[in-house]
Amino acid sequence: MLLACASTGVMAQSQPYLCEFGIQGGIGYYVGDAAHHIFMNPREAYGVQFRYKFTKRWAVQAKVSGQRIAGHKYDFPVNQGPVRLDELWTNQLWNMDAVAEFNFFRFGEANRFDKRIKPYTPYIFVGLGCGLYGDMDKPLTASGYVPLGIGFKWKFAERWGLDIAWQHNIYWADDLEAQKDLNDRFHMNGWNWMNCDLTGMMTIGIVFEFARAPKPCRICNN
Repeated sequence: MLLACASTGVMAQSQPYLCEFGIQGGIGYYVGDAAHHIFMNPREAYGVQFRYKFTKRWAVQAKVSGQRIAGHKYDFPVNQGPVRLDELWTNQLWNMDAVAEFNFFRFGEANRFDKRIKPYTPYIFVGLGCGLYGDMDKPLTASGYVPLGIGFKWKFAERWGLDIAWQHNIYWADDLEAQKDLNDRFHMNGWNWMNCDLTGMMTIGIVFEFARAPKPCRICNN
């Protein structure tokens, strides 16, 4: 009886947590009519996240993030090509998205009954989101986008973890610049998704686990 009670206590500690809440920060960038390469004119990026883990491999994450984007202003002389100016514009973006995640390894707390479970794993994700953007002095514009990317998780303590992610947001719009001369200059918005703007963020965050999973039985391990 004493052995059964002790085993029950040990196994209760090994029950996984189903949920995570975390904060993250890093740098973000924009790719569009005023910036043609990633990590041009990088600015701050930050956010909060909630993750629910269905299995050791699959999870869903909801996130609210903000970032500044910047690019060069352009002049368009008559009968000439665009001329890039030294002056920069900056805009604020607010994003809300939900993504499905797939872990390459079985991720979770170390378990002596299942050596396949690792405290670290790379992962990929894809989902849907909605963003607000534009000049803060004017009403913001809303647009949907597709978030996708790669990341790495590391569980360094019983209820604490590290999360590194590189996320790309493919917007359904071509006017993130909020600059009249750059927005939809060639009248391709609304049908040519290859002409849409893109933003990205590379962040590092810390997460805290909660909501322990119920035990399958009194003395069974998970």
